[in-house]
Amino acid sequence: QVNLVESGGGLVQAGGSLRLSCAASGRTFSSYSMGWFRQAPGKEREFVAAVTYSSGTTYYADSVKGRFTISRDNAKNTVYLQMNSLKPEDTAVYYCAASLLLVPRLEGHFRSWGQGTQVTVSS
Repeated sequence: QVNLVESGGGLVQAGGSLRLSCAASGRTFSSYSMGWFRQAPGKEREFVAAVTYSSGTTYYADSVKGRFTISRDNAKNTVYLQMNSLKPEDTAVYYCAASLLLVPRLEGHFRSWGQGTQVTVSS
C-alpha cells in the first residue's frame, strides 16, 4: 500500500491552468503506475490520465487529450497533472491513484487512492 495526498486544486476561470500534485509515501513509488481520476457532482468517477511505472508512458481520456499532461518525479515520490485550457466541464473532485499493473485504466485496477482535491472552473 502507498499513501497518497493530493494538492493544487482551486477555483480558476475558463481557459486558465492549474497543476495538481500527488505526494506518495513509501520507498516503492517507482514500482507503481499512477493515475488521475475525477468525479463531477452527480456523475460517476472517470479516468483522466495515467503514467506507467516502467517506461513512463502516458495515456489520457479523450476529453482531456491535448490539454492535460501527466508526469512523475520518482525522486520526489510525486505525480503531477498539468491542466491547461480548462473548461467548466472539467469541474470535479480529482483523485490520485496507484496501481501495480503496467497499464491500468479502470478504477478496479488501482489499489490506493488519495482523498481528492476540488477543481472548479468558472465560465
